[in-house]
Formats: sequence, C-alpha cells, structure tokens
Amino acid sequence: EVQLTESGGGLVQAGGSLTLSCAASAFGFDDYTVGWFRQAPGKEREGVSCINTDDGATYYADSVKGRFTISHDNARNTVYLRMNNLKREDTAVYYCAAGPEREMWEAVAVGFDLPGGSWGHGTQVTVSS
Repeated sequence: EVQLTESGGGLVQAGGSLTLSCAASAFGFDDYTVGWFRQAPGKEREGVSCINTDDGATYYADSVKGRFTISHDNARNTVYLRMNNLKREDTAVYYCAAGPEREMWEAVAVGFDLPGGSWGHGTQVTVSS
C-alpha cells in the first residue's frame, strides 16, 4: 500500500559518490524495514542494505560494506543510500522496498522473496571507467 519513489541515480566515475533517495507516500513507511536492492543486466536481484525505520538497525551486504551507508529521515518519509567509492560492479538499477522486518532481512541478506513488500520502480546507477 505504501508507494515508493527512487531518485538520485545517474552516471558517475569509478571512485565517485552518489546518494539515492527513497521517498514514501503521504502515509510514510509505517515503521517498516526499508531495503535497497539492485539488479544488473543479466544478473539476479541482489540485496544491498536495509534499515529498520523504527529502531534504526541496519544491514549491509559484504559487497558494499564500508562503502555504502543507509539512513532514514522519518519526518520526511525518506530513506537514503549514500554510495562512496563506487565501482563498476555497482552498476545496476537500484530499487527500494518496504516490508516487515524479518521478511526484509531474509530478502536482503539471503535473497528470499519479499511477499509482503512494496517496491519502487527503480533508478539507474551507472559507474564508468
């Protein structure tokens, strides 16, 4: 039921930084856990990070740990993904999703489906050189 809109994608040089935003509809995240996923052409969906918008607990995939930072501003109904030291392997369409905590953790960390989640339509991140 919550509507999510991703923004902030674009073209960036390797080693550069980019910040993605995931904005929720007027009803907000309703204290859901919010996750970021990505999918590159010919690749399966990959969980990137998630944050519990209630208690602030976070998770990062090993591939982005130390480079990406997830945060949230509940007053603005927005979750951010700050991406530093971008690599060519980070090129993908990035999606945000909101759902129950346990389901989101399983989806991001293990790759399970997210049957109770709401998804945005994605934003393209392209890392060159």
